[in-house]
Amino acid sequence: MPDQNVVEIADLSFSYDATRHVLSGINFAIPRGKVVAIMGGSGCGKTTLLRLIGGALRATKGSVRVFGQDVAGLAPDALFAMRRRMSMLFQFGALFTDMSTFDNVAFQMREHTRLPEALIRDLVLMKLHAVGLRGAEGLMPSELSGGMARRVALARAIALDPELMMYDEPFAGLDPISLGVIGQLIRTLNDALGATSIVVTHDVQESLKIVDYIYFVSEGRIIAEGTAEAVRASKAPFVHQFVWGEADGPVPFHYPAADYRGALVDARPR
Repeated sequence: MPDQNVVEIADLSFSYDATRHVLSGINFAIPRGKVVAIMGGSGCGKTTLLRLIGGALRATKGSVRVFGQDVAGLAPDALFAMRRRMSMLFQFGALFTDMSTFDNVAFQMREHTRLPEALIRDLVLMKLHAVGLRGAEGLMPSELSGGMARRVALARAIALDPELMMYDEPFAGLDPISLGVIGQLIRTLNDALGATSIVVTHDVQESLKIVDYIYFVSEGRIIAEGTAEAVRASKAPFVHQFVWGEADGPVPFHYPAADYRGALVDARPR
């Protein structure tokens, strides 16, 4: 069904141990065909959510369902089969440094299919053309700019036409032009492939141009959600501070400390 949810998370909590509680009471759904952003400050659990969806971690409580399957209940073979239907764009690209641009994109095709090399070549060039880098097929990662490397990583991520794409900080470290290019590619490729995309990011303004829906995470909980228009107009203190990058708000500028004047007086030699 067109409106089927690709990802459904219910009452999810996750802890690394008894003292490191990362997520608590998370509930959300990712509809098929949509681009959804997960935003929040560093260390709030955004990337952990991606790892739970991919089955690299298992929830302490609650459930994670992907393509209608309970991820925690899958046997290894079934988990690997599910992962074949998804892909991940890692922060900063994570290209294989000793492989050319062409071989980076061809890697998944050679590992997971039995396609003839001539067909792999055509498919690789098609993917590179989609991200505007067909002419860079022979370059090594060290010869690519940051924006080019991210686009090659994106071509590699879509090599097997995944149904679910996950992006971990895809805009980190990019100049404004490259940032805009990557943002538009995420939206365009999602729609062209008929895929579903989850974007974990700090870049609010670029994300608001391309996403259908946004979840805000703070201290391991979803504290706000809505469309791009609703988020821009939100008066909720945390959302307003995060969207407009204000220094004053629920997220304090100062780390908790003793009274400043008292600390200076106490530090004087006597």
